[in-house]
Amino acid sequence: MAKRGGYPGGMMGMPGNMNNLMKQAQRMQRQLEESQKELETKEFTAKAGGGAVEVTVTGKKEITKIKLSEEAVDPEDIETLEDMIMAAANEALKQADAANGELMGKMTGGLPF
Repeated sequence: MAKRGGYPGGMMGMPGNMNNLMKQAQRMQRQLEESQKELETKEFTAKAGGGAVEVTVTGKKEITKIKLSEEAVDPEDIETLEDMIMAAANEALKQADAANGELMGKMTGGLPF
């Protein structure tokens, strides 16, 4: 009978290697889930308007706190206050995204997903 192509030695060595790969993938999955839960509890705070507006978000990208200084509240200029809140919120969200990207980079070894 002619020998067909494939791995030298047949499939003898593959099951053990596949098991190890599966165990490693499962371990990485658990680590990723734990790290993501930890990240969700972290808070990211950013300021705008020289500190007149401060916004805090969680790793889940939920705003948990907005702090305004008295100087920021000018009834004659609501538009500037709105812009400062938006700028601080966007910066805090960027911080959360960066932390998530850093976590994913560590977990995947830089592999693109």
